[in-house]
Amino acid sequence: MTLTYRKAVEADLPYIVQLLTEDAVRVTDDRPDEPFHPRYVAAMRELDSDPNQMMMLAVLNGETVGTIQLTFIPGIAGLGTKRCLVEAVHISPAHRSKGLGTQMIQWAIEQARHRGCGMVQLTSNKKRLDAHRFYERLGFLKSHEGFKNYL
Repeated sequence: MTLTYRKAVEADLPYIVQLLTEDAVRVTDDRPDEPFHPRYVAAMRELDSDPNQMMMLAVLNGETVGTIQLTFIPGIAGLGTKRCLVEAVHISPAHRSKGLGTQMIQWAIEQARHRGCGMVQLTSNKKRLDAHRFYERLGFLKSHEGFKNYL
């Protein structure tokens, strides 16, 4: 079961928004009944136009099974170390617990290396203890406390 990846496009918004809202931990104002809401379309277009963004779909045997977003962040710290921020890692419920998440994160790390990053970072909801163990098994360290200020 080897995944392939393709760039997400506007036509993929129904799948992406539905997958985001199937996440039991998320409490958002997402609208799966309005996947082409102007704000979703604007966000997709902004992602598409930014060379430091990759909004990707994971595909297994021709079927879309997940999402992953990578953001490449230049910085000064660490002698100018570039970072890769991993976001929106979601797998369709029917395809979970099959090793696909591991493949997706390994792929993300490869992309980060290819882009010259010295670090891959991500956040995970504090309620997701299984996810924390998953990321630790893949070599991620709990090195920082995360803070968010919703505007």
